[in-house]
Amino acid sequence: MQGLIQRVTQAKVEVDGEVVGEISKGILLLLGVEKHDTEQSAEKLLHKVSNYRIFTDQQGKMNLSLQDIQGELLVVSQFTLAADTKKGMRPSFSSAATPAQANALYEYFVEKAKAVDLRVATGQFAADMQVSLCNDGPVTFNLSV
Repeated sequence: MQGLIQRVTQAKVEVDGEVVGEISKGILLLLGVEKHDTEQSAEKLLHKVSNYRIFTDQQGKMNLSLQDIQGELLVVSQFTLAADTKKGMRPSFSSAATPAQANALYEYFVEKAKAVDLRVATGQFAADMQVSLCNDGPVTFNLSV
């Protein structure tokens, strides 16, 4: 499971001109699901996302997590994170999960995130989404489990 996280001051996702998910200070997570991923993968990634120390403390050091600052989480499914780009000039998606498996794990991830008291907003699975954000820093990390 791949998670591209961005520390944001605000982010939103729109589908057909309508805002379907929006957050203020927190993390925008672009979530990629691969064939070999399981519910355990989702739980491991959620632990990492919610506890990864990317927010600054009083001394300006990245020592605080999303949970520490009681920030918000915007989860957007992005199957292109599962792409293999090592060969050629066109990405291969052979390692990406099927839409049914990816949606199930995406929904599982979101429900688990809500269960640990994170304020969660989402995109719309498999929709053509427009994502806008203000990347704070900029700070961006690719997390894999």
